[in-house]
Amino acid sequence: MDAKTQKSELTRAAIVGAALDLAAGEGLEAITLQAVADRIGLSKSGVFSRVGSREALQIAVIEEFGRRFIADVFVPSMQQPKGLPRLNEIVRRWIVRTRDVEAQSGCIFTAGAFELDDREGPLRDFLLGEVTRWRAALRRTVVQAVEAGHLKDDTDPEQLVGEVYSLAMGLLHDIRFLRDPRATERAQLTWERLVKTYQS
Repeated sequence: MDAKTQKSELTRAAIVGAALDLAAGEGLEAITLQAVADRIGLSKSGVFSRVGSREALQIAVIEEFGRRFIADVFVPSMQQPKGLPRLNEIVRRWIVRTRDVEAQSGCIFTAGAFELDDREGPLRDFLLGEVTRWRAALRRTVVQAVEAGHLKDDTDPEQLVGEVYSLAMGLLHDIRFLRDPRATERAQLTWERLVKTYQS
């Protein structure tokens, strides 16, 4: 990679990072090329030349949030054996990330879902695809836990994934809105109680 390309990539990363910060504080709709340009000291055309349209930048923000989330939660959990150890680690890391990251900056997946739930278009479609892929990965982990004999044979993976998602959204609400200092602890205890009902 030559110096010019490297500088361009670093600038693009700075643009997406600034847009991600903006979305975390004010929502995906707050992202504009001018607002991001003002944050990092570039011209609007300079932002456009590196990321394209406003919608392309919004999509890049969702993509970057998803990349960071997967890197923090899913990828390290793959070090655990398939089945319940891996599922437990995913949920534990999700709870920890919510406490350490989303508690301060919010969750683009959750906030974006509420922001775009009654709209149609490429932005909603892209966010839906990201969330659906994450849920599919979680579902595969549940299925592996059933196949390993860690969870009951009649476990409904979609039901358990829905319950885990509800737990995570409840934690986000309690930790950000209620500012409950015990929210993380409660979420972990909720998971431990929930998973026992599925164990074989």
